[in-house]
Amino acid sequence: MSSRIKRLLNRWRSQPGIAENLVEWRLLAAKPADDCPFPDALASSLVSALNRLGIKSLYRHQALAYEKVRAGENIAVVSGTASGKTLCYNLPVIDRMIQQPTARALYVYPTKALAQDQLSNLRRTLSLLESPQRSVNIYDGDTPVHARPTLRRESSIILTNPDMLHTGILPHHTAWKDFFNALSFIVIDEMHTYRGVFGSHVANVLRRLKRVCRFYGAQPQFILTSATIANPKDLAERLIENPVTVIDQDGSPHGERHFLIYNPPFIDQKLGIRQSSLMEGTSLAGELIDEDIQTIIFGRTRRAIELLLTYLRQRNPDADPLRLRGYRSGYLPRERRAIEDGLRSGEVKAVVATNALELGIDIGGMDAAVLIGYPGSIAATLQQAGRAGRKLAPSLAVMITAANAMDQYLARHPEYFFERSPEQALIAPNNLLILLGHIRCAAFELPFAAGEGFGAIPAEKVHAFLTMLAQHGDLHQQGERFFWMADQYPASGISLRNATPDYISLILQVDHNSQTIGQVDLSSAYWMVHPQAIYLHEGASYLVETLDLEAGIAHLRQAVVDYYTQASQNVEIDWQSLLKQSPVPAATKSFGELLVTTRVTGFRKIRWFTHEILGGGEVDLPPTLLNTTGYWISLNEQTVKALKDQMLWDEGSNDYGPEWDALRKRVLQRDRYTCQVCRYQGRAQPLHVHHIQPFRSFTSREAANQLHNLVTLCPGCHRQAETSVRIRSGMAGISYLLHNLAPLLLMCDYDDIGVHYDPNSALGDGLPTVIFYDNIPGGLGLSDNLYERHAELLLSGYETVARCECADGCPSCVGPIGEEASGGKAEALAIFKALTGND
Repeated sequence: MSSRIKRLLNRWRSQPGIAENLVEWRLLAAKPADDCPFPDALASSLVSALNRLGIKSLYRHQALAYEKVRAGENIAVVSGTASGKTLCYNLPVIDRMIQQPTARALYVYPTKALAQDQLSNLRRTLSLLESPQRSVNIYDGDTPVHARPTLRRESSIILTNPDMLHTGILPHHTAWKDFFNALSFIVIDEMHTYRGVFGSHVANVLRRLKRVCRFYGAQPQFILTSATIANPKDLAERLIENPVTVIDQDGSPHGERHFLIYNPPFIDQKLGIRQSSLMEGTSLAGELIDEDIQTIIFGRTRRAIELLLTYLRQRNPDADPLRLRGYRSGYLPRERRAIEDGLRSGEVKAVVATNALELGIDIGGMDAAVLIGYPGSIAATLQQAGRAGRKLAPSLAVMITAANAMDQYLARHPEYFFERSPEQALIAPNNLLILLGHIRCAAFELPFAAGEGFGAIPAEKVHAFLTMLAQHGDLHQQGERFFWMADQYPASGISLRNATPDYISLILQVDHNSQTIGQVDLSSAYWMVHPQAIYLHEGASYLVETLDLEAGIAHLRQAVVDYYTQASQNVEIDWQSLLKQSPVPAATKSFGELLVTTRVTGFRKIRWFTHEILGGGEVDLPPTLLNTTGYWISLNEQTVKALKDQMLWDEGSNDYGPEWDALRKRVLQRDRYTCQVCRYQGRAQPLHVHHIQPFRSFTSREAANQLHNLVTLCPGCHRQAETSVRIRSGMAGISYLLHNLAPLLLMCDYDDIGVHYDPNSALGDGLPTVIFYDNIPGGLGLSDNLYERHAELLLSGYETVARCECADGCPSCVGPIGEEASGGKAEALAIFKALTGND
């Protein structure tokens, strides 16, 4: 296999169409193993079992982990993909059980798939012991109800996930009395996944777990494992609220690693339009597959996965489809297990995946990884690239940058990726909405006593929360104790991963039979499986006929179509409270609490490969609401006036002339009062008449108002059409760019931050305003951080626009170009100069 990779790399080096687009080629040298002998204290029967598994020594971090755990410390092991982290906790846990047969351990994995993946290896190790009397089992939502009492009673090690711990174990802890009495270890695997909302919930679940353990007299040690992140000690200690020793001396070996950054070529350099990263990714991944190099291809979204899978299969239609598979959330467990088995056996030569395969699921050693677009964080990039590599064999990772400003920034500054430390994993366990939900769950599990805290929350603050819940009727205070009184089961109403616990089951009707082909979470259902949407699954297209949000069901039928759909949505932001505000150059910056209302209003049909818009439709779904925190920048009146005086402001209203009303009616009649994009004809929203080529680009009103330049659009499509033009001008261009740069500054995921531009915002007293908000209920402090780093954020934006090599704005700076769009670079640069004081 190494000869195939070397042959392909030599060809890429000499092939002009590829070599000239490789903006960075890093060769990471091979690293030998840093081995240690088995510790003297390790049980001889365990050493014998390891020898029979072919393990003759330990890596440095494995030996250190054993020593620290044996000394009674809580530890967090931080090392790369496929570095043997599993042995770091199995070793001390099994060793303790040999010495103390009654000891118990709880392993918590972020997903069911990871638990399933670890089960067979752990059972195999235990079976090789001289006295294999210990039982290890999975306890999750798929565990049959009739088997659960036996598993609770007989298992020495239970493998579960945070969701089951939250809803299925802690609320029923009395059935687990014997297990909790003897609980010696709690293992938290892949702790870097516990960030944002999910991590904040999990930290509170662990508070509840420790509270139950104390009730049964147990004080278990914690063993955590993580991929490389910037703050492993801080994250581990915030999760378990105890001191943690970090072990990051990775002793595992790896072969030489080639890491390439590929920037797709220009189609039109003047306009800054590059070739699609999906199409370039299809080409490069296709060459790897042609060379029979086992490859994993990562895409950022579920739709991108299905597009890539379709493109790759159409590239070689005669190939066995089971040799090339997709892998993402929404696939059923049996499909995922089959794909994982195929990767390990080598029957599957390539898999197109979301970050669902970023975690440590055993899929064998891949030879190459192709990343379509920057995954959003350095840590995620390292995880995905790390899926390629077989011990000391050479491996290849290629990141293909997209046209957006974030990816293009990395293409121009590869040192940012290679020389900067990975991101911090941020959690906010004391977020009021999250905290109150788990205090309610904890009160259901055990009554709260007066003077009792909750994790790091002091007793007096907890007492105030309990009093409030008692006044609400959830709790009853009797003497010095608070008891649960409400009828509902509180844990069932709290989802650890989403704003809602609900999922939509996807039902396929075939003749007179129906079958479930997948699931999507409720928040994704609005844009993925709305009525008339095309749902893509394993490269096949399905038309959504109905979506019943209350029943949690979407009915689909297979459809042979030459398009996919893309939902359009409206966002409205209302001010709730102002927490702080300060004047800054040319503007005012503010921070406060916001209500973000999002409504999916329609969809577009987009042709495969050509991306031609074929039409669309209207969608009537209820809105989703997000209470969060935000930071916003409002230009002051003096700045707007100065920009207008320089002819560098294009956000004002247009004067279409005295004949406009009559002309508008003619256009509506010509178009039969129908939106010419989505075909909306309803009366709930007024129809608009839109200038196809921007009004401001004409020298006369008469030329702009020609009938052939006017089209009827609904409000949603009108907003999209305006955005395609205005995104490259003024404040809208600034919002695009800063949205791309903010995650690099905060070292968070792109989707953690939302952005909205309003030319007449109520948040800015009717002035042009760019609003950044935490995409998380209650907020995580991200927008607050941006408020404090306002000057740094704007300076990075100014430098990006000033240094961009385009003539008049492009996707690398102020945004993608719309058809016949005017420029925007000069306007954005003028605004940045004012905001940074660089006039």
